[in-house]
Amino acid sequence: MSTDPHIGWHEEAFAEISQGLESFNPELVLQEAGTVTVVLNSIARVTLLAAYRFEELLKFPGDLYGIAFNLDESEIGVVLLGDYWNLHAGDKVERTGRVMDTPVGEALIGRVINPLGKPLDGKGPLNFHHRLPIERTAPAIMERNPVNAPLQTGIKVIDALIPVGRGQRELILGDRQTGKTAIAIDAILNQHDQDVLCIYCAIGQRAASVAKVVAELRDKGAMDYTIVVVAEGNDAAGLNYIAPYAATSMGEYFMEKGRDVLVVYDDLTQHARSYREISLLLRRPPGREAFPGDIFYIHSRLLERATHLRQERGGGSLTALPIIETEAQNMAAYIPTNLISITDGQIYLSPTLFELGVLPAVDIGKSVSRVGDKAQLSVYRTATGSLKLDHAQFEELEAFARFGTRLDEQTRKTLEHGKRIRSVLMQPNLAPVPVPFQITLLLALTKGLLDEVPHSKMKEAEALLRNATLELPKNVLEALRSDKVLSETEVSDVLELCSKVLTTLKQPNP
Repeated sequence: MSTDPHIGWHEEAFAEISQGLESFNPELVLQEAGTVTVVLNSIARVTLLAAYRFEELLKFPGDLYGIAFNLDESEIGVVLLGDYWNLHAGDKVERTGRVMDTPVGEALIGRVINPLGKPLDGKGPLNFHHRLPIERTAPAIMERNPVNAPLQTGIKVIDALIPVGRGQRELILGDRQTGKTAIAIDAILNQHDQDVLCIYCAIGQRAASVAKVVAELRDKGAMDYTIVVVAEGNDAAGLNYIAPYAATSMGEYFMEKGRDVLVVYDDLTQHARSYREISLLLRRPPGREAFPGDIFYIHSRLLERATHLRQERGGGSLTALPIIETEAQNMAAYIPTNLISITDGQIYLSPTLFELGVLPAVDIGKSVSRVGDKAQLSVYRTATGSLKLDHAQFEELEAFARFGTRLDEQTRKTLEHGKRIRSVLMQPNLAPVPVPFQITLLLALTKGLLDEVPHSKMKEAEALLRNATLELPKNVLEALRSDKVLSETEVSDVLELCSKVLTTLKQPNP
């Protein structure tokens, strides 16, 4: 037996180490990682990751995220969703295990956020509890109800002649600076007492333009029922691409709970350009006007999500007002024709009318609602009459009258009536008109009561009729707000009051 005193100490130390190793049970985290090989303008190429998914969210250093977009045999093409200046080849990439999603819920109402759910209004973090994927399957045909309830915009020319229904997709298009965004903002402002949640999605807009829109919504109290989703023009192309899909998912959350939602996409021209940039950098083959072949699909799968659900699915609706920009009034360009074929109608804004001061500059002849009066209050059928036909005849005769030809009495009356129509359908920005006053004004117009009012006093006549509408008997006022055809007695009551009010403004007989 050894007498070395160190032997016992070694044996005790070895026993303690062995016992410690047996009790050591580290938590192992399996992490699939790849490596960045190339960084381009808002695009990265990454070495192949095992078990990846299309549109999976990938995490890069510096809290930068991207979407797996091109799934090639040897690498992944990733669309980056933020500033990529500090990203370099050789950096590690981690899988998140989830597809691209966005926060949803009541906490978003009244906030200004980006498509990733990050607040931009300085009001602190979002207190949300749910997330939804930005790409979701559109409801099946059997899950949809007909579009038969109106979405009042408060814009006389639209509500009377180009009605929009809840669940409809109505395109707003026109050249730059013709008032496209103004129409959409007026539609949002008019929902203040309609129980409609609104989402304004700014895609590729200048920060100053977005700030102006947010200020207008806040000043009018519309932020109480509005979510603003912003991807600015200097943001990464990936953020501009996902913005409308994220806004739609936010709206679908409320739609599936039975709410009515209005989503404005401002504008899808910038969205298409961002997608073209991404696709060309990922070396997808270009087609017409350098847009990739699936540009129609990216917009159709977005707008097909707008619908009116059956009661079994919640009974809510999502109305889409996409905005696009034309160049030199070319409605036959690639993106405009794509979206015209996807949507249920279009509101076309004419730069010629805008220059003449006819605002809103809606070209009634080129605008259409394919849902029509099925999504219009029945009370309008009594009030509008042959308004659209009269306006078309006026525009045709006006072109001939410019040549100074001698006009017969009937032609002169048609022109004078047409001028009253144009005047009545004009209205200032940020001033939506309630339904009762619209009906009173349209009845006075179609029945010829305004034809005797001098053109210079038309605005004064409108102001008098607005005040007179409030003096109507309660039952008549309720009928003007209802979804029913006016009776002869109710029409007579309205016309009698209009005639009495307008007497003081009528031009004397020569």
